[in-house]
Amino acid sequence: MLYAKFLHILGFTIWVGGMFFAHNALRPTVAVTLEPPLRLTLLVGVFTRFFRWVWIAIALVLGSGLYMMSLMGKPPLPVTLMSVIGIVMMLIFGHIFFAPFKRLKRGVAAQEWQAAGAAMASIRKLVAINLVLGLLTVVIGALGPLAS
Repeated sequence: MLYAKFLHILGFTIWVGGMFFAHNALRPTVAVTLEPPLRLTLLVGVFTRFFRWVWIAIALVLGSGLYMMSLMGKPPLPVTLMSVIGIVMMLIFGHIFFAPFKRLKRGVAAQEWQAAGAAMASIRKLVAINLVLGLLTVVIGALGPLAS
C-alpha cells in the first residue's frame, strides 16, 4: 500500500501542481508579455507537453486509487468524496483535451487567432474549475483521517 500511496500522491501532485503553475503563473505572464500569435503558439507547445504528463498522472491516480480502495472493503466518506471528485476532474480533462485543446491547436495551425483565443479561454475556465476541485481533493485527503 505504501507504493500505491506514493504513486497516488506523485500523480496528483504533478497534475494539480501543473494546473496551478499554468493558471496562476504562466498564463497571466504570457498574457501581458506576448502578442496572441506568439502566446497561443507557446501555450500549444506547453500544453502538448503538460497534457502527456496529465495522462500519465491520471493513470497513476486512477490505478493506485482503485487498488487502495480494493483493500478497504467499504471506503470511508473522505475516500469516496476524493474518488468522485477525481472522476469528475478526469472527465473535465478529457473534455479539455478532446474539444477546446483540439480547437486551439487547429486555430494556431491555421493562424486563426480569434478562434484559437476563444478555445484558450475555454481551456482557462475549465482548468480553473479543475484546479479548485484538485485543491479541494488535497484538503479532503489531508483532513480526511481526522473525520474518520
